[in-house]
Amino acid sequence: MESAPHAAREKHEAGTSGKDEAADETWAVCHLFLSTSSATDVDALDLAFKSCQAASHSVVTVALLGHRGDLAVMGLGPSFETLRALQNDVVRAGCTLLYSYVSRTEVSEYAKGIPKGAREARLHPVLPPKVMPAFCFYPMSKRRDETNNWYLLPYEERASLMAGHGRVGRTFAGRIVQLITGSTGLDDYEWGVTLFGRTPDDIKDCVYTMRFDEASARYADFGPFLYGTVGTPTEVFSLIGLR
Repeated sequence: MESAPHAAREKHEAGTSGKDEAADETWAVCHLFLSTSSATDVDALDLAFKSCQAASHSVVTVALLGHRGDLAVMGLGPSFETLRALQNDVVRAGCTLLYSYVSRTEVSEYAKGIPKGAREARLHPVLPPKVMPAFCFYPMSKRRDETNNWYLLPYEERASLMAGHGRVGRTFAGRIVQLITGSTGLDDYEWGVTLFGRTPDDIKDCVYTMRFDEASARYADFGPFLYGTVGTPTEVFSLIGLR
């Protein structure tokens, strides 16, 4: 799906007046997982996506595989109100909302010193990445049980574990683009993880390899995994049988 991140960034930067605090503002993110039918109005869906983009937000469309839905719509940008309007519009177009996830972009407390470009990519990402049609989304939290409680570890130990986790993740550079968004207090888990890969095998290899890292093996709890293929609305509609 062609997105409008550059317009969103220009609008965002125009209102910052050069203040560093404003440059660090997070973006709203909403993943919608939907079923469609012969009654779904394709033209109305097209208009819903374009209206959201015209409000300086990005929209990613995905043809889902499996029983959890036909269509995934990932919206992100400055305003939850705009994403609420997007949700209203896709439902009015004849889609049934089966699952959703609400979060915000963030920079982890363990990555405060990252370069400006990397920080910008996490707070205001340009999506979808090129030549990466494989898509996966899953929520996760850090474990808090009697044996392994992430939040009782000293900060230094947590930071060390996350640094090791990051080193493993960076071995997939060029194969995977990952966006981790924060959802504590906004949804059932603490983070939403969105992966874009060149192939399904890239995503599978990444998730499998990362699970052996101690930060995941000992301290991570995962929710459902949803998989699909990223495309333009026309491509996605064709894949799910709407056109």
